[in-house]
Parts: sequence; structure tokens; C-alpha cells
Amino acid sequence: MGVLSGTQLRHLADEGYLVVEDVFDPVRDLQPLIAEYDDVLDGIATALHAEGVIGSAYRDLSFYDRLIQVYAESGRNFIRHFDISLPQSGIRHDTPVHLGPAVFELLTHPRLLDAIEDVIGPEIYASPVQHIRMKLPKRAIAAQHRNDGLISDIPWHQDNGQILPEADDTVVLTVWIAVTDATPENGCLQVVPRSHRGDVVTHCPGINGLSIPEQLFAARQAVPLPMRAGSILLLHRRIIHASLPNVTEDQVRLSFDLRYQPIGQPTGRPAFPGFIARSAAHPESVVRDPAAWAQAWYDTRSRLADKESPNVERWQAGVGVCA
Repeated sequence: MGVLSGTQLRHLADEGYLVVEDVFDPVRDLQPLIAEYDDVLDGIATALHAEGVIGSAYRDLSFYDRLIQVYAESGRNFIRHFDISLPQSGIRHDTPVHLGPAVFELLTHPRLLDAIEDVIGPEIYASPVQHIRMKLPKRAIAAQHRNDGLISDIPWHQDNGQILPEADDTVVLTVWIAVTDATPENGCLQVVPRSHRGDVVTHCPGINGLSIPEQLFAARQAVPLPMRAGSILLLHRRIIHASLPNVTEDQVRLSFDLRYQPIGQPTGRPAFPGFIARSAAHPESVVRDPAAWAQAWYDTRSRLADKESPNVERWQAGVGVCA
């Protein structure tokens, strides 16, 4: 039995996006994630305290308050210890990446895969283009780190524009998961409805990553998409979207953005490992062991360390509209 109604599927096709509420239970499904990440943060805070960088490990604080405090006091950026993918360059043997079992349970949650199947069919491949976003209040981020989209704002872009042209025709479905409430104040996403109907638009490299110049699309038509924790946002691969800034003093907007596609189609990140998440035709091929998923990333890190970074660039600064 499908998760999405015909009306919802038509909205996704016509508008390029769809909010689906209450896919996850915030306590049953999402608290294990926070517990797993709290252990990661404890290790970071303990090490920084031992170095004398911060005055306490702040074990008496909640996860989100502790995260803000450690970021603000240390001036460091340790988001890579939480992210679930490797960076696109500068990979070392010890490059941090988080590949815990609670994350794998999220990636393969049956209700999530049911919704994805309603859109792309039962042969589902989990793309390696996947990230955690911990959008912090601006006051907590040192100036030199404010262009990191994992903790700060994301400029206008299409997800197709972030990967190699080999995947332009791949039926990629982005799934954005709200782990905390996402509001206009703490930095929810905004989309330009129906902007997915055209081709991939030029993206210009800049200090905060790739972005689409606003003269190339109808930015004034953007709509914010507040979401409560446990909801998901489905995005067409060419819908133009961005995040709003976090203007709060004490809130973290935590989310995941994941991508899924039919098995056998290019991912646009050929150097990184995806996995088969569901298959009606070949159920024996499904990866069910979180340790196997994690090991594929560790093996990739070892293979790419100390080698030339994989080619992931498709846009050049100083050319055309980017000049």
C-alpha cells in the first residue's frame, strides 16, 4: 500500500516539491540519531577541554545547547565528524566521517523507502550524495567558517547542478528530512515552485559553494517551507532551492539531505559508494548490514587518500554569466 496519494504525486510532478508530514516518529525514530551524535559530540568536547580550548566539556547541557556552546567557545568547525559523506577534495586516511548504525537505520527506514518507491519504483539505490546539516545560529560560528553549508546557509542551486553531467538524466529524488522543527527563523528551506521544468541552470563557483545567479530565475516567487520534526521534503532534481538564514540565538536546525534513484543509473559521484536499499527483483542484493555500508566508505577513504581528488567540477568561475 502506497504512502503517497495521487494528489501528492501530482503536486510533486507539477510543482517540483512535496512536504510529507510525520513520516518519522520524533522519539522512536529520531532520538536514536541524537543519542548517537551526542556520543560524537562528547568525544569532541572532551578533547577540546583537555586541550584547554574550552573551559568545560559541558556534559550538563542538552545536545543542541552543548553543540552551540562548544562551537561558540572553541571557534572550531568540527562538522565533518558528524557528516555521513566524505568531502569532495583533500581526503586523508583520517578524514572524519560518521557512519553509525542509527544513520543507516534512517537511510533504510521502511516508511521512508515506501514513500520513495511511490515516486521512483521498487528498485531503489541510495546515492552517495548525502549529508547532515546542523544549521547553527550565526553567533556560534566563527567568521572563517560561515561559508560552510553544512553549518550555515545554502545558496540557490539545483541538486542536478551539484553533480557531474553523467547524472543529468538520472531520476534522482532528493529527500530532505527535518530532525528538528524547521522554521523561517531557524533556516528552513525555500523553493521556487515549478522551476524544475527547465534544464540545469548555470551554477557559479564562489566562496560559499555553487550558486545560481538570481538574474537566471524568478527568485521573488520563492516560498518558504516550514516543517515539523519527522517530516520529509521531496524535491525534483532540478527544482531551484536554498535555505533561509538561522536568525535565532539558541536554535539548531538539524536535517539530513539524502538522494535516491533507480538502480543502475549514474550517481554523478562515481568515486563514492552508494548501495541498494530496496529491490523487488533481486532482494538478495539489498544491503542490510550497517557495518557493510560503513566499510564501503572506509575503503573508499583509503583508496582516495593521498591521491588526486576525483573530478567533481562541472562549472567554472569567470566564464559567461559567472564572469
